[in-house]
Amino acid sequence: MATEAPPPPRDGAGTPAGPVPPTTEQFVEVQESAEFGELRRTYRSFAFPLTIAFIAWYLLYVLLSNYAGGFMGTKLFGNVNVALVLGLGQFATTFLIAWLYSRHAAARLDPKAEAIKHRMEADA
Repeated sequence: MATEAPPPPRDGAGTPAGPVPPTTEQFVEVQESAEFGELRRTYRSFAFPLTIAFIAWYLLYVLLSNYAGGFMGTKLFGNVNVALVLGLGQFATTFLIAWLYSRHAAARLDPKAEAIKHRMEADA
């Protein structure tokens, strides 16, 4: 059962007050397009490997904390030990990944998404 977009809002004179929203069929057509597939591949090729790497890095930290207490307690200098350095590394890694994703999205994802959005709005 196809769903049509609701009629656009009208102003006092009876003319459309804004752009007509795309229909369900238009959304499905864009979702099945090669261009949208490329956008998804570009996103996944960045997000999935970094997510897996970060989870592995986090689990390594947790496992070392649980099972390698002697190693994690090794003092590097003053009262700073391996556990503290690796724990702070978790925060640094989080901010690094966020910064890298922001750059990746601005350079590779946003232009493709904007082109798809522009075309959908022009067709509507």
